[in-house]
Amino acid sequence: MTLSPLNQRRWRNFKRNRRAVWSLIIFSILFGLSLFAELIANDKPILVSYRGELRMPVASFYSEKDFGGDFPTEAGYSDPEVQCLIVTGGLVDCFDTPDALIDAVANGEDIAIDGFQAGWMLWPVIPYSYDTIVDVAGVAPAPPSATNWLGTDDTKRDVVARIIYGFRLSIVFALIVTAGSSLIGIVAGAVQGYFGGWVDLVFQRFIEIWTGMPSLYVIIIVFAIVGRSFWLLVFLTILFGWPALVGVVRAEFLRARNLEYVRAAKALGVSNRVIMFRHMLPNAMVATVTMLPFLITGAIGGLASLDFLGFGLPSSAPSLGEMTLQAKQNLQAPWLGFTAFFTFAIMLSLLVFIFEGVRDAFDPRKTFS
Repeated sequence: MTLSPLNQRRWRNFKRNRRAVWSLIIFSILFGLSLFAELIANDKPILVSYRGELRMPVASFYSEKDFGGDFPTEAGYSDPEVQCLIVTGGLVDCFDTPDALIDAVANGEDIAIDGFQAGWMLWPVIPYSYDTIVDVAGVAPAPPSATNWLGTDDTKRDVVARIIYGFRLSIVFALIVTAGSSLIGIVAGAVQGYFGGWVDLVFQRFIEIWTGMPSLYVIIIVFAIVGRSFWLLVFLTILFGWPALVGVVRAEFLRARNLEYVRAAKALGVSNRVIMFRHMLPNAMVATVTMLPFLITGAIGGLASLDFLGFGLPSSAPSLGEMTLQAKQNLQAPWLGFTAFFTFAIMLSLLVFIFEGVRDAFDPRKTFS
């Protein structure tokens, strides 16, 4: 797809900001990797070869019976018995001496047992999911080790796995909330600023009442009645977050409504919708884009704050706010605090630097200079 001359100039302006470019590259790599978190950190193998048949436990359900076991429940791939059944082709002897048979297969020894057929398992880099209870000696939280690079939390869950899933959850939450809030806020601000008069007056009084509502109490009450969930929290955050952009967009439209190009468009019979969103909105993009970093970082901070207070996502969710709470409650485990701090610092800094470049790209003083 070929960019228009205007967008080409904007792209050149963005590339001139080297900090924004490198932040975009680093953030894209981190977020791209987090989208494949199930292939990076999981307590299920990515690929299994059982009796010559390839299976993907990360994408499909397999019971223990599917590997020659006894139970119809999902196979526990970290259990020695299940691992032995996979690498030996379902030998019954795995229930007696699983470790010896696994070592024999790993060493390439010839196992003279009827029904033996060698198999293998391909594990993720981190063999734990965000909710996997790690079997480590000692009390929780456990310090960093060769198997748990950043240690475990107070319920013996791997910190690295929870960071990967929590990073993805926070970014996806922030992007959805920002997109929804921006869409509603831009439309509301554009209508107010363009038409003015009683439309602007009614909208302003409604926004004053709406922003005065105690959003935290409403979220707590709704969660107490309905129960906590990701999409409900997204809906409630958008419900109380959309007025953030209204004032900026309204001011830009009030300023531009009497400019010459708007009057000329009206005189030519151009519809209000086309004038508002085809001609006036692009000129209001600088002020709008300037507010987006605050919306995104505010959404991430809001989610972390609610989780920290215990009113956000369910406790089993991989939340960065919940990890911050654990760091506060376990001062003897500094790796939790440092991990939460650096995760937030890196994530928010990258986003702010990226939108700094986007703001420069849409700045007409730089685009048309």
